[in-house]
Amino acid sequence: MSKTAVQDLPLRERKKALIRRAIIEQAERLFEARGYDHVTVAEIADAANVSVKTLFTYFRSKEDLLFQDGELIDAVLVALRGRSTETTPIQAVTGMLARLVGEGLGLAERLAKYQRGYGASEALRSRLLRLWADYEDSVAQELAREVGRDAPTVDIRLEAALLVALVRTFTWRELSDLAEDTSAESTTAIADWLQRAARRLERP
Repeated sequence: MSKTAVQDLPLRERKKALIRRAIIEQAERLFEARGYDHVTVAEIADAANVSVKTLFTYFRSKEDLLFQDGELIDAVLVALRGRSTETTPIQAVTGMLARLVGEGLGLAERLAKYQRGYGASEALRSRLLRLWADYEDSVAQELAREVGRDAPTVDIRLEAALLVALVRTFTWRELSDLAEDTSAESTTAIADWLQRAARRLERP
């Protein structure tokens, strides 16, 4: 949930959202620094300034901490729903990714941390694959809705897979290093990459 959306919540719900966000952010920080397998739930709770009991009221397990942040898929779906009739899905998603990098909003950087923070954990690889599969399902359902279908076709599924693959490029070492460099040169290099990727994916 974005900061703006949190501010619009009633006070009680706002406090819950802020606690949840603090737990996720501290978990991400610790996982990146030491790796998923070397961080305990107690350490995450302590870093977020909550009790272990409170942490478990928000998340069922340590593993769930990794996969409860829906900001990225929300950003993809918003980009698709908000695009003009002249804008293709590929153009909408590449534009969204370019904005995230250019505006320093952090989603691209967090995505790049997947591999370093816990992508190497054997216990989480299958869960990470399920995360991307869930993204594909969500995008496919949105694309099907746009054309008035109750369920995606094979062609729609393929388009959804390509869109998610584009997002996943930010977990590649070659691109994640650029994503975390906030210099103008790095931002330009990523924008150029996204334009090239869009052209390739748009080829008939």
